Amino acid sequence: MITTQHKLLTDQWTSDVATVERAIDRMATDRVVTNACRVVLFEVARDGLLHVNVTHKHQTQTVAGWAGPAGVADGFVNNRTFDGPPARIAGHIRRMIFAARA
Repeated sequence: MITTQHKLLTDQWTSDVATVERAIDRMATDRVVTNACRVVLFEVARDGLLHVNVTHKHQTQTVAGWAGPAGVADGFVNNRTFDGPPARIAGHIRRMIFAARA
């Protein structure tokens, strides 16, 4: 199962986040999810970048470009920032969602 949530402070990323969320929704239909995860897309004040946290129930192997994992109450979180087009962002998120278990 893949769930998404967004916490945007401005309208800067609204359209791109909607596109990325639709792509994430399609990911679960294209491939079996074996490590449930939650994707949160958010902004930080005066930053300008899109921040993304991917929290898996089980720890994953390292994925290039992502920081983490850090243990949290509901699993293991990895994060990174983006400033590019939605298709590229969705591709990076896909690699993190389907990262092999550690």
